[in-house]
Amino acid sequence: MNKEIQAYNDSMPDADKAICQQLAREIDRHLAKAECKIWHRHPVWFLDGNPIVGYSKLKGCVRLLFWSGQSFDEADLQPEGSFKAAEARYTDVKQVDTALLKRWLEKSAKIQWDYKNIVKRKGVLERLR
Repeated sequence: MNKEIQAYNDSMPDADKAICQQLAREIDRHLAKAECKIWHRHPVWFLDGNPIVGYSKLKGCVRLLFWSGQSFDEADLQPEGSFKAAEARYTDVKQVDTALLKRWLEKSAKIQWDYKNIVKRKGVLERLR
């Protein structure tokens, strides 16, 4: 696991640390070609420089965010923000459904909006895949 991401996970309270560790393991397993790093203070995975998935600690939960998640057609992902992102929130590691997460991660590699160039395009998103 990426050392910066491991340090982020280690800084969490035990219950949140378990969630973060599980998410990181599954993301690394199913997006093996993705680059991962701490970006805007939380773990994010990128494909060709485009942010795909990440997680962060919020008050009372850990949020898993898929930048293009609204296009996945998944009822268990909730819309987030004004672009195409969608999220799932966890308060216990037992809530992380690894089969469901695998499906979301597979979709995240196939369905992508171009967040990498959103500033250059003045807030306009274009579909990559």
